[in-house]
Amino acid sequence: MTAPMQNPDPEEDRPDGPLVQRARAGDRGAMGELINRHQGVVYRFLVGLLGDEELAADTTQETFVRALGNIAGFRGDSTFRTWLLAIARNEARGAMRRRVRRREFTLDDAPPLQDQAAGPEHVTLGRAEVGRIRTALDSLPPKQKMSVSLRLFDGLSFREIGRAIDSSEGAARVNYHHGIRRLRELLDDRGN
Repeated sequence: MTAPMQNPDPEEDRPDGPLVQRARAGDRGAMGELINRHQGVVYRFLVGLLGDEELAADTTQETFVRALGNIAGFRGDSTFRTWLLAIARNEARGAMRRRVRRREFTLDDAPPLQDQAAGPEHVTLGRAEVGRIRTALDSLPPKQKMSVSLRLFDGLSFREIGRAIDSSEGAARVNYHHGIRRLRELLDDRGN
């Protein structure tokens, strides 16, 4: 007896086609539902690309403004989510160019004043573990980091990840597996 097939793409359980059609017709409720469905994955994707939560939040807004303003251009060659991530990637490139031109520096750019693991905000083991994982994830090369994040946290297929990071499905799969292997190594080294 064979096990039932699991659906690896949660988006297939909630097709966006009807909402996209309604949004094209100017239905604000449909637009709001599309934003609610996809803002989390777009935001997390942009945090991974930009490394700055505030800039990612602004760029997420810009992504949805651009996408909903150009929804007539969505041909359906990919999923709506994949199309959004491609727009987000382009918006992130523009945000990074603008940021470099302004030579903007934040406190995140400054060297740490003290070991964060020793601070009172990391008293519990859970917080320390999250910090270890986040640090390890941040040390991965960008495409590995994005492949791992999009697969583990957002459940994207390798095909969707490939489109989101501007590579092939096979490259997304390789980046994911190398990223997971490297994460394990980093976490094992830091745990000892």
